[in-house]
Amino acid sequence: MPTIAVVGAGPGLGLSIARVFGGHGFDVALVSRTRENLDGLVAELTKDGITAEGFQADVSAPEQLTGALAAATGRFGRIDVLEYSPQPSSIMATPAEVTLDTLRPQIDGLLYGAVTAVQAVLPDMRKSGSGTLLFTTGGGAIDPHPALAALNIAHAALRNWAVNLHNTLGAEGIYAANVSINVAIAEQAPQAGIPYRAPDEIAQDYWTLHTRRETADHFVSA
Repeated sequence: MPTIAVVGAGPGLGLSIARVFGGHGFDVALVSRTRENLDGLVAELTKDGITAEGFQADVSAPEQLTGALAAATGRFGRIDVLEYSPQPSSIMATPAEVTLDTLRPQIDGLLYGAVTAVQAVLPDMRKSGSGTLLFTTGGGAIDPHPALAALNIAHAALRNWAVNLHNTLGAEGIYAANVSINVAIAEQAPQAGIPYRAPDEIAQDYWTLHTRRETADHFVSA
């Protein structure tokens, strides 16, 4: 059975992505910071007949994340698809307010965490000549929002790297893509006039990217 590792898994989009891939015959390795969250997600997937297991790690701690993905590989054999979408830091900062202290948590969790995760799974993908690397960023990776300047920097860097991975790993049979989500992820509009899409609907985009393996840069809008 192929395996997807969902890093930064939560009850919204992460669970939906796990369900979509699990519904197509994938085993699911979930990586998240808290055991309570992981246990809840595994229970939900198990009810759907999907084989899933949770691995606890803080994505901003490289040794924890590397260890969690090593444990997932030991449990399932190898990771065929990596989906990386941890929750960003809630720190708000305008462009003029960005400091090392406001930027570092975003870089650690989003960019450095993604690099750590890829380095953990890429050797096996290269050996097999196949694999998919999917990354999730916000719309600010393309069209920055003043109140989210630090987050936008980290997302833009991750998007840039994802496209570079796509351009350089394709010849080895490895597909990489970034998904920039420029809407609220919700079942209904959180406020009047706020564009949104349901997590189950967005998750289908990830399956399409994985199966078609065409674009390196996917933009989700209303």
